Amino acid sequence: MEILDGKKISEQIKQEITEEVAAMKARGEKVPHLAAVLVGSDGASLTYVGSKVRSCEKIGFESTLVKMEEETTEEALLAKIKELNEDDAIDGFIVQLPLPKHIDEQKVLLAIDPDKDVDGFHPMNFGKMALELETFIPATPFGIMEILKRYNVETSGKHTVVIGRSHIVGRPMSILMSQKGIDSTVTLTHSRTKDLTAITKEADIVITALGSPDFLKAEMVKEGAVIIDVGITRVPDETKPKGYRITGDVDFAEVSPKASYITPVPGGVGPMTIAMLLQNTLLARARHNAK
Repeated sequence: MEILDGKKISEQIKQEITEEVAAMKARGEKVPHLAAVLVGSDGASLTYVGSKVRSCEKIGFESTLVKMEEETTEEALLAKIKELNEDDAIDGFIVQLPLPKHIDEQKVLLAIDPDKDVDGFHPMNFGKMALELETFIPATPFGIMEILKRYNVETSGKHTVVIGRSHIVGRPMSILMSQKGIDSTVTLTHSRTKDLTAITKEADIVITALGSPDFLKAEMVKEGAVIIDVGITRVPDETKPKGYRITGDVDFAEVSPKASYITPVPGGVGPMTIAMLLQNTLLARARHNAK
């Protein structure tokens, strides 16, 4: 069993980007600029956005954090997005989800200029991904693909089972794993799937993105399977200093002895998400320069 160390791979990617940015500076070129819009004060979102800003600073990107009150109207947020769309100094930006309930997330995502949509959520970018055209790939699926690539995990002809069909992880993963050059045969499962265990037991690769702690058990996987755990849930635990522990969708203690490769939680897929967001911002900057 080998651990797929997302923390290590993400640091490698950040180092590669740092060197590229240093070369840009040496040539007197504009460095990439990433902006993040945060509406409200959700704890997890604050932590995540803060991590993105620190990562930008570390690798030499410029970054802008736009904080808006919880009571911000949809109109005010859309006006801010229009402003960012039209600001040539900014290469890419994200609107941190989830948004307050009174704001229509779909309307907000549609308002983002597809050329600045470094989260890869705009339908135009999603469609390009499905057609195997160059585009921004959603950061978490992009990170998983990069882990598989850098660890030389064989995907061609393998049966991949994806658990969960969200537009952020599950559905894009099912598309990416079936693309030419990856060549997996993909089964996309969800809450209405019957006899899930019978399906996962046949899988060479299992990618689970449910947000259900310790859902995947040893009896659900075959010997030698590759296990990618996207789930991340805070589980109350009085023995921990913070009063909780971070747990994935996979019962790691049970499943890891059967796996050929497995991602830990934390330290697996999570760190890759920010690294690939930075990679998308680098691509956005290259596109803007090419115009």
